[in-house]
Formats: sequence, structure tokens, C-alpha cells
Amino acid sequence: MNTTVLIPAAGMGRRMGAALNKQYLHLGGRPILARTLELFERHPAISSIFPIIPADEIDYFKKEILPDINLCKLGAIIPGGKERQDSVLNGLQQLQLIGTKADSVVLIHDGVRPLLNPELISTLIDTAVIKGAAVVGVPVKDTIKEVENELIVGTPERSRLWQVQTPQAFRFELLFRAYQQAALDDFSGTDDASLVERLGAKVVMVEGDYRNIKITTPEDLLIAEVLLASGRNS
Repeated sequence: MNTTVLIPAAGMGRRMGAALNKQYLHLGGRPILARTLELFERHPAISSIFPIIPADEIDYFKKEILPDINLCKLGAIIPGGKERQDSVLNGLQQLQLIGTKADSVVLIHDGVRPLLNPELISTLIDTAVIKGAAVVGVPVKDTIKEVENELIVGTPERSRLWQVQTPQAFRFELLFRAYQQAALDDFSGTDDASLVERLGAKVVMVEGDYRNIKITTPEDLLIAEVLLASGRNS
């Protein structure tokens, strides 16, 4: 089966407080984004990779990131949109233009999650083929409070709460339809699955890995360096 991955990497990374956007910072001596792309380049189930890059950074990406890896599965470099949801829609529209089949599996993975366990990619693809939609996540460890105007108004049952990560995997037709409907409704979701859920489709949760962190702050980068040094995704 033809399996495609879209890699949104168009964020500004203001919380990182660095001169470069977070996806270009180095982790273990290499750009974070290069490490992320390489995960999918190496995975035998992935047919093509579409990085989504801010339009004014595409030249930088070509000069500074692509030479770091031998990206044989590169489909196209897609200009990013104003928000992440706009960027992914740009990617899905490109997949439609090149004739992606309705039942093909499309993965969405954050460009700043370079510590993904490759085995999870296979599990997600297999689940999406059977069920149509699957995301990776982990059970929350802490008690969660619902707060309004600085006051606690509720304590959700922790056993039912999961922290959602990426990749998220979907049949192309389902995901594209969800994004088109969200655009028509001017709806902004918190992740890709939330758009699919609006259609009434069922999304399967696949238990992931606490190491699969999203590098957003300087503290995240420090943690990622420790995790990388521990032996996986090196």
C-alpha cells in the first residue's frame, strides 16, 4: 500500500526563544527536523515524505536540512500556511492533485518529534488500514484539573484521559473530507483527529511512548538530549 507522511514544520517556535525556528535547532549535533525526516526515510512502509515548510524558509531548508540526510522518498516541499491546520490542508490538497487514492493511508507527524519509536509507525498504519483512523498517545500521569477564572471547577477521571501525540494516521479520503468540512465551517481543531471526530468517525487510540516528546521549549530540548543519549533514535 502507498503510505504517505506529511511533516508540518512551519511553526515559529516563539517559546523556544532562539534565533532559529525550533525545527532547525540541533539535537545531538544534527537538526531536529533532519532527525524526524530520517525516521520515515528509513521506514520500509513509508512511500513518500512531504515536508511542510514556511514559504520564506524553503531555500534554507534545501540548503541546511536536506544535505544532512539522503531523502530519497521526498515527494515535494509544501509551503506552510498561517496555522498548522492550514499547513496540513495545503499538504492534503497537494496529495489530491497527484492522485492519491481514497483508501491510501496518510500520516501526519510533527517535525519536532524526532524521538518516535519506528515500531509505532507500523502499528499505526496497520490500525488505520483496518479502522480508518488511529492516533498515538499515552495515559496521563498527573491529576488534571479543569479551571475557570483561576478556580477549579472539575477533576476529570484520570483513567480515561490520554495525552495525544503524533503520528496520526488516516485513510486519505476521510482525512481530506474532515479538513474540507472544517474549512467550510471555519472550525479550528486542536489536532487532526479532532477534525475527523467531528464527522462522527471513530478514531482508535494506540498506546505510544513517553519518549515521543514534542520539542517546544528549551527544557524540552534538554530532555531530548538526555533521551537521545540513552540510546534510541541515535
